[in-house]
Amino acid sequence: MKRRLILSIGLLVLAALLGLAQAFAADRSETTAIKSLIEESYVHGAFNELDADAMRRGFHPDFAIYSPKGEEISKYPIAAWADGTAKSKAKPDFDAAKNKWDHKFASVDVTGKAAAVKIELSKDGKLIYTDYLSLLRFDSGWRIVAKVYHNHSS
Repeated sequence: MKRRLILSIGLLVLAALLGLAQAFAADRSETTAIKSLIEESYVHGAFNELDADAMRRGFHPDFAIYSPKGEEISKYPIAAWADGTAKSKAKPDFDAAKNKWDHKFASVDVTGKAAAVKIELSKDGKLIYTDYLSLLRFDSGWRIVAKVYHNHSS
């Protein structure tokens, strides 16, 4: 009887540990997918390479950057941002080698189909932006749906 109880408890602990390991692996997989999306569409798309097509792939069409304007909220939609990025890249003085932004993921928080990412963007060793990106997982995958930020240089 005692052996059976110890065996039952051991099996319950093992099952709980396996469940935790699976949940951790799933969270890590989602975090990896989110970081990859942000690096491709945001860091490289919007900053380093000015790749408007990459931006359009990673951002939801209803995405906007939200910033305060007095007591109002200013919204800058992805269509305008991506178009502006394409125009900047087309300028004769654009030099991709000199347009180097470094990034650091300060946090990635995932709960089911929602995620919040804090990312820091630096240029020439100086922190310029701290961005807060909101993401949702759609049937087609993760998409960036909103951004608020702080500009450290202003």
